[in-house]
Amino acid sequence: MMRDSQTLAKLKKKMKEENLGYLSDMALELAQMADDCGHATLAYLFRMAALEASTVDSPAADDFPHHMRSH
Repeated sequence: MMRDSQTLAKLKKKMKEENLGYLSDMALELAQMADDCGHATLAYLFRMAALEASTVDSPAADDFPHHMRSH
C-alpha cells in the first residue's frame, strides 16, 4: 500500500511539473505574439507569468516568505 501511495505522489508531481512547463511555454509564446503586435506591456506580463510558472516549484522559491512572492 505504501508503494502505491508513493507511486501516485510521484505521478502527481510529474504531472504538475509537466503542466507548469506547458504553462510557461504558452506564456512565452503569447509574449512573443504580443511583442509582434506592438503590445509591450502585455508581453511583459506574459513573460512574468512564464517566469512564475517556471520557478513555482524551485527549491529557492521556498526560501522566500509568502508575502514576498507574487502569488
